[in-house]
Amino acid sequence: MCSHRSSCPSPDAAAPHIVSAHPEQGWSLLCNGAIVFDDSGELLPDGRVIAPHRMFADDLAVAA
Repeated sequence: MCSHRSSCPSPDAAAPHIVSAHPEQGWSLLCNGAIVFDDSGELLPDGRVIAPHRMFADDLAVAA
């Protein structure tokens, strides 16, 4: 699936890059086969699902 000379990092790593972006549909395909959704959820190539990991507004830093 990936056209890199060396293989892509594992699906659990944060290093894979986007090979196909579909912002109008809310998802992007990564070079390792994982699909990342705009709500921060993920669908890994082996079928595992990573639930969205959103931050609550109270947890965000506020610029003063």
